[in-house]
Amino acid sequence: MVRFPCFLTGTAMLAKKTTKNQLTLPKAIVSRFAGVEYFDVSTDGRAIVLRPLEVSRADVVRERLGQMGIVESDVPDAVAWARRKR
Repeated sequence: MVRFPCFLTGTAMLAKKTTKNQLTLPKAIVSRFAGVEYFDVSTDGRAIVLRPLEVSRADVVRERLGQMGIVESDVPDAVAWARRKR
């Protein structure tokens, strides 16, 4: 069994890949990224790299529009209203 160092605590940690290609990350790692739901996954050819994705401004706008009851089908009417001659 190969153990890789964990730079957060100085002790080695493991993450096991399941038969469904899922990983369970150690709690000590995950707790450093509270509130993060999605990670960008890439590789440098030797290692798997996970980078937390932050909520984009577009996601914040979509959430706010949803709270106001505005749905995607309302967009054409809003664009037409904004383009009308005054």
